[in-house]
Amino acid sequence: MAYKEIANSKPFIINKNLGSAMVLESQDFTQTNADGLSVVEPTQKQKYDFDRNGWILIPGILSDQNIREMRDFCYQLHQDPESVPEHQRCTIGGPLQKLTDHPVVVGFMNEFLANPAIMSQDCYGFRMETTHLLFRSVEGNVQRKFNPHNGNGLFRLPGDSHFYRCTPGKAWSGLTRVVWELNPVEEGQGGTKFITGSHKSAYPAPETVQDANCSLWDTYSCPAGSLIIFTESVTHSGSPWTNREIDRVPIFNLYNTVASRWHTWVPHPKLLESMPAKRQTLFREPYAGGNVVNGDFNGRTSPYVEDNLSASGNNEI
Repeated sequence: MAYKEIANSKPFIINKNLGSAMVLESQDFTQTNADGLSVVEPTQKQKYDFDRNGWILIPGILSDQNIREMRDFCYQLHQDPESVPEHQRCTIGGPLQKLTDHPVVVGFMNEFLANPAIMSQDCYGFRMETTHLLFRSVEGNVQRKFNPHNGNGLFRLPGDSHFYRCTPGKAWSGLTRVVWELNPVEEGQGGTKFITGSHKSAYPAPETVQDANCSLWDTYSCPAGSLIIFTESVTHSGSPWTNREIDRVPIFNLYNTVASRWHTWVPHPKLLESMPAKRQTLFREPYAGGNVVNGDFNGRTSPYVEDNLSASGNNEI
């Protein structure tokens, strides 16, 4: 079925100086990841769904070989961490490192988190905060409790990091979580739960959210190798894993704006040094002014058209 095109225009975003407009040209956003793979931009529907819901599931994007290698490494971390070299002993070590700037992740962060003034083709416009393996299993009762938290991000102060901001045609997610499910997840058997849309809620949550079976809670089912992205400002919770056939093997990666920091974690220096230069920019110090590799911060934040043109390399705005 052919659909009529819906009228759209560029959003007016205030830049740093004099109330001028921030130039947002797609070619100025980082186009490839550290492995040279083209960034995958979110579709219009994916942007709409993430903005209205606060979370999105993208099923089955990893290959079977990648899933096996990554899952095996996670079991090694969980069961025999001493067998892993110290600098690799985390969930961006070994084969998991390439998940940090997977093309789909970079595409979403470019849209919902990146600052155009502090990114370039050699530098990401966002940071990576933390990474965890939240392994869960019925065997041995390796579990996490139901614990609702966060929400109401539209009205939080910026220093909180758990904020959500939007203006017609553009949104920013603040702290943004990426979950890689390396085993299948069946709905209702222990996946992450969300109160859809609560990142924009103006009211406190009702007492009924303390009931994991409350109809406000949504969750998902997905095959191994799936990706869930959510703003940390949406109300969410873990839940007990009940699948006796398989374990839950999820990687939880957290991203933030370049100018903000919520956690103190940093990668082992030896691991950081082993990364490609572009991937290392995920872990640079958290400040904004001029914090870009091979970019023009002053030109991008200038209120003057000729400076914007020079910084972006475009012939017109």
